[in-house]
Amino acid sequence: MATAEEVKRLREATNAGVMDCKRALDETGGNFEKAVKYLRDQGVAKAEKKSDRETSQGLVDSYIHAGGRIGVLVEVNCETDFVQKGELFKQLVHDIALQIAGMSATLVVNEEDLPADAEGNPEETVLMKQPFLKDGSRTIEQLVKEAIAKTGENIRIRRFTRYELGQ
Repeated sequence: MATAEEVKRLREATNAGVMDCKRALDETGGNFEKAVKYLRDQGVAKAEKKSDRETSQGLVDSYIHAGGRIGVLVEVNCETDFVQKGELFKQLVHDIALQIAGMSATLVVNEEDLPADAEGNPEETVLMKQPFLKDGSRTIEQLVKEAIAKTGENIRIRRFTRYELGQ
């Protein structure tokens, strides 16, 4: 049986609901790390169910790397302006812009958009397959699915442009 303190700690770490945290701790015998993974897996399952929902709101964000040699514009969509205005969504969009700036081989958002003659490993050229620069244990796809689980809305990276001086 999970204690209130354990549930609180897990909730702070994952932003999951109280009952979800309690269930995760009960299912994993109180193991904090396994409970975090359990919640991530549950979030991914919830995200899959929302993938067909329309995303007509969102943000366009820009990032200019120090020195002004690299710049990125990215559009990320969500379902409502309520989520669009939230800090979690804004941080996600900015993290995606940073990811694109840091990965020069990025060509497309999804694997199905990859041209037949594209060269390179999908883990380098496909944004959703790339390891997240800030936490290599997760991919961008997992990062987006976690945000979907936290917000309760479908989120989609629509498009991006990366500029590099002289390229």
